[in-house]
Amino acid sequence: MTDQEKFIVLVDNDCIKVSDAIILLEGDELNRYQHAVDLYNQGLASKIVFSGGITNYEYGSYPFLDIMPLILKTGFPADCLIHEDKSLNTREQAIEICKLALKHNWSRLILVASSEHQYRAYLTFLKEIIDSKSKVLLYNSPVKNLKWFTESDWGVRMNRLEQEFHKIEKYGLMGHLANFEEAISYQKWKEEQV
Repeated sequence: MTDQEKFIVLVDNDCIKVSDAIILLEGDELNRYQHAVDLYNQGLASKIVFSGGITNYEYGSYPFLDIMPLILKTGFPADCLIHEDKSLNTREQAIEICKLALKHNWSRLILVASSEHQYRAYLTFLKEIIDSKSKVLLYNSPVKNLKWFTESDWGVRMNRLEQEFHKIEKYGLMGHLANFEEAISYQKWKEEQV
């Protein structure tokens, strides 16, 4: 079994623990916010941080002002919703969220992205955690039950999965991501902490 295959299994089956915040990554139209709300309703964190400052409807990046009313409509308390609006891509999201974690003394975060994006998002956030020598425990909670073969404005999710692994290779070579071996070691370390 390759390190990549092990990594996929670990991300898809992460053991989530009660955390300080749920990190809801902007993107994938309206497909992510309900999962973050569901995690909150399960008592897994006391706040949701919506991360991203992009508006690009054609690419599926709906702004906070579109997502916020939908989150609040579920009964979610407004004072538990934070908007990180400086980031314009996944790497910047990781940087800004790690700054917030340091500022608020958060030690556990649940990362919410779409199934195909979760792998790269996690490696990006993990790289920032490693580089900052943070002791943050980062849990994976990708959105499930999304259609893999349906055409959307920005393509078919199954094709985007392949693109994500090309991006993992590309951004990994640029030093923007943790590698699979580091992720496996981190997962082992994380498991030993709880």
